Amino acid sequence: MFRLARSVHIEIDLLRRELDFYQGQILVRTYPVAIGKPSTPSPIGEWSIINKKILNYESVFGSRWMGLSNPGYGIHGTNNPSSIGKAVSNGCIRMYNHHVEELFSQVSIGTKVIIYKGTNPNKTYYEETDQPVKPIPVPTKGNTYIIKPGDTLWSISQKLNIPLNELIKANPYLNPNNLQVGQVINLPG
Repeated sequence: MFRLARSVHIEIDLLRRELDFYQGQILVRTYPVAIGKPSTPSPIGEWSIINKKILNYESVFGSRWMGLSNPGYGIHGTNNPSSIGKAVSNGCIRMYNHHVEELFSQVSIGTKVIIYKGTNPNKTYYEETDQPVKPIPVPTKGNTYIIKPGDTLWSISQKLNIPLNELIKANPYLNPNNLQVGQVINLPG
């Protein structure tokens, strides 16, 4: 996985159809996005935001535009919220307007944007179609625990008096660096 040592940056996983917003190494927020359709795919690579624009008029780009250093591509809102989660754009990254407005206020010109096609078993995956598919279920053994704000695997193991290695073993597909509030993890049974 790509990581930048310091600074704010954005990672977009085309397979997950999600945009991750980081402050340094800390994942601040994950947003669902629409990506380019197979005939006009989103550009894989490392880019940067070169311009930002508030759109105060009815637009297919929604309420905000953040242009990438790859000419013609950007991260923007949409006037078609039902497209989020699908591969339907001309290559741009579409977000819900309320999400792009939140992100817009937190990034500046020069913010790195990394677009890749990766895998993470803890995320919902989509086929290369314009329709989302259901998440792959993770089998559960014994009890479960729901991630709360500030939780880490270490803090959970301490709080529940479970050895860390047992907690890791009970969750073989868990990415411990990307715990999400509300995520359900297995407890050793």
